[in-house]
Amino acid sequence: MYVHCEQTSSPPVHPSGNYFRDGQTKIDFVLVWEVKVRRKRRSRGQSQGEAAEEAVEAAQEESRSERRKAQLAQWRDKFIQNLQSAGLLMEKEESSSVKKAIHYLKLHAPWDVLVYYAEELCLRAPLQAQPQPDFNTSAQVLQKLWVPNIMKDSVPNRPVDYYTCAFRKSKMEKFLGSDDRENYFTNTQRHRIVYEILARTVYGRRKRAEVGVARLLNEGAFTGAFPLHEGPFELPGCDMQPDKLNKRQVLYHYWSNWLKWYKYQPLDHIREYFGEKIALYFAWLGFYTAWLLPAALVGTCVFVSGILTMGSNTPAKEICESGGLYLMCPLCENCKPWNISDICPMVGYLFDHPGTVFFSVFMSLWAVTFLEYWKRKNATLAHHWDCMDFHEEEEPPRPEFSAMAPAMEENPVTGVKEPYFPEKARISRMLTGSMVIVIMVRPTGVVRVLLSEAVTIKLQINLIYLVSPNKTLPETFFPTEMHRTQTQYEDAFTFKVFIFQFVNFYSSPFYVAFFKGRFVGYPGHYGTLFGMRNEDCGSGGCLIELAEQLCIIMVGKQLINNVQEFVIPKIKAWRQKRALSSVKKAQKAEQPKCWEQDYELIPCEGLFDEYLEIVLQFGFITIFVAAFPLAPLFALLNNWVEVRLDAYKFVCEYRRPVAERAQHIGVWFIILEALSHVSVIVNAFLIAFTSDFLPRLLYQYKFNNDLHGYVNFTLAYSPPSYNYSSHTVCRYKAFRDENGKYTLVYWELLAVRLGFIIAFEHVVFFVLRVIDWMVPDIPESLELKIKRERYLAKQALADNQEALLVNEAIPGDKK
Repeated sequence: MYVHCEQTSSPPVHPSGNYFRDGQTKIDFVLVWEVKVRRKRRSRGQSQGEAAEEAVEAAQEESRSERRKAQLAQWRDKFIQNLQSAGLLMEKEESSSVKKAIHYLKLHAPWDVLVYYAEELCLRAPLQAQPQPDFNTSAQVLQKLWVPNIMKDSVPNRPVDYYTCAFRKSKMEKFLGSDDRENYFTNTQRHRIVYEILARTVYGRRKRAEVGVARLLNEGAFTGAFPLHEGPFELPGCDMQPDKLNKRQVLYHYWSNWLKWYKYQPLDHIREYFGEKIALYFAWLGFYTAWLLPAALVGTCVFVSGILTMGSNTPAKEICESGGLYLMCPLCENCKPWNISDICPMVGYLFDHPGTVFFSVFMSLWAVTFLEYWKRKNATLAHHWDCMDFHEEEEPPRPEFSAMAPAMEENPVTGVKEPYFPEKARISRMLTGSMVIVIMVRPTGVVRVLLSEAVTIKLQINLIYLVSPNKTLPETFFPTEMHRTQTQYEDAFTFKVFIFQFVNFYSSPFYVAFFKGRFVGYPGHYGTLFGMRNEDCGSGGCLIELAEQLCIIMVGKQLINNVQEFVIPKIKAWRQKRALSSVKKAQKAEQPKCWEQDYELIPCEGLFDEYLEIVLQFGFITIFVAAFPLAPLFALLNNWVEVRLDAYKFVCEYRRPVAERAQHIGVWFIILEALSHVSVIVNAFLIAFTSDFLPRLLYQYKFNNDLHGYVNFTLAYSPPSYNYSSHTVCRYKAFRDENGKYTLVYWELLAVRLGFIIAFEHVVFFVLRVIDWMVPDIPESLELKIKRERYLAKQALADNQEALLVNEAIPGDKK
């Protein structure tokens, strides 16, 4: 098999590749900083005195910036000295032009440093290789049914799977490949070790937390810190065997390629190149997208059933044939009475018919079942990628936590003394950070509700949803919370920002679904807020307005987000290349080095925005699905595009991120679980109080099973006092008598609604608990593999006997 590629015009890579000038020492990391070159020249026709005055003024204006540059240079020099003391080897390169000079510091971790930190970071060492059959559930089912699997793709150079255990220097001879020091540690492991050193190295005062390369990047001492990509992503200009492609080219051709949209993602290759954290995100996104297929199919069927039965809807026929029989009261202060026959009730029936109730129950069960099976998939991948116990046992303390902790205490799990921060001080800092979110959330919710009171706000709200970007709030909004590990810190930050975004994105749909039109009053006694009449639902009802909002969000907003994700990285890359154009012109005779090419790429922005976009989407398709059954379909189409867009960004447009380990998707799973439970409650209230399902059901039970006369049943007459002042008799939608008092039917319907909510929630939650009980979090086959791996680790690390590694492997891969 050969890969055919077209000739590209990209510049060739420097012959030395990812190595020092000696061609043997690997480049594990690159630090970059820029220095502007100042050239003082006297302009023509300018006297020496004028030039001196201008120089004095310029010196006064730039004194602060010069002091700042001197401080950054001092920090940078101290940081580099400490890196040398930590044992890293360095080599410096420089690219300069008339305007600025760019300094590249190439770092390499020698064998002794790698071994020391590998044991401290509890990296996994290979004990025994084992076969790797495909563990995709759909692939297994299709194989049993003898059905050709078009989604399967033969990706070359699949990483070998091993039984592993924690690395120990004293047991080096027990591990596979220990005699090959050059290739024993993978590139991602080397990157992780060097970044750990960079994160721990001090450049100033510890008490001020002047520690780590991340803060130096924020301060501006460095403009870049990244590991190098393993060669170009462009395919060579001739036919080539797939196994000869580098890892980046394999990902580009078999993953980010748009022609592979229906293929399985090469998760093992993603994990090998980008680390477990990024691989888990793409595994979750692919798993979620696959599960959207049945949801989209059922939702489309429900929508189509509404179209097919639309013509037999008796209330809609009565409205269309009523003529001028029902003159409706004005919907606002300056509005005129309107005729009910002017609206199109057929459209409303598409989003409010008995099928939507079934779909609400289906989506509630779908959400929980999806999460239960994701837990199984996550456990399989965590064990397969050797990070099943990472968070609980292996993750080291954060460098900032270690630097600012006032005491040392013994870790109850490992028995090793670690930096310790008093609980009371941590709680006070966490409460302070939470108050920032509360202060920010309250104005946001109030503004959204007040805006919704305006008559013309529908267009404004839609524009808010279309153009509001999913941006993370700067971390400087929150005080430093002394969480022990980076995972705990990121989870706390994610949870706080998501609360803000939840209010920002969901406040308007919640208002339309449950508050708009609820406090209107009745003709002659309308409710007011700040002197304005409370907003009533439109002529089609609040459910139609909610469906319109969701349609705009799921179609318009997602489309604009995808366009932004495609265009914005292009613009950033263009600006980055433009900023470096002067240096490239000065070196036009030389071929660009690999570190120069990677520096032209844009920094990786992490996964927060990617998770946030999809989790918010999950909320929309579960919480408000009763109002818009087509939401899962549009989510599915969006996610097919999202996978390839994100893949292309990571492979082609981003600098290579540091490979981070992760056991699961973190606090995002807790948020998904919360959203799935909230969706049950919200859908119950949506069907009970916003939909006409229960009023129709009550009318069929008490009066007429064919729903003849239902429209007149739901309309009340305006009070005589209002008729006298307005000189007309009008109708409005309510269960009131001529004096504006609630009728007996209103209280009967209220009892039915409350009873439906209780029954709906209890039945659904009971079924959810049954699903949770029936689907174990860890498959039985995986438990057996875990026991075998622990046995092999015990045998390999035993001091009183030789390692007994059985050659035969248990059938099946490490799920």
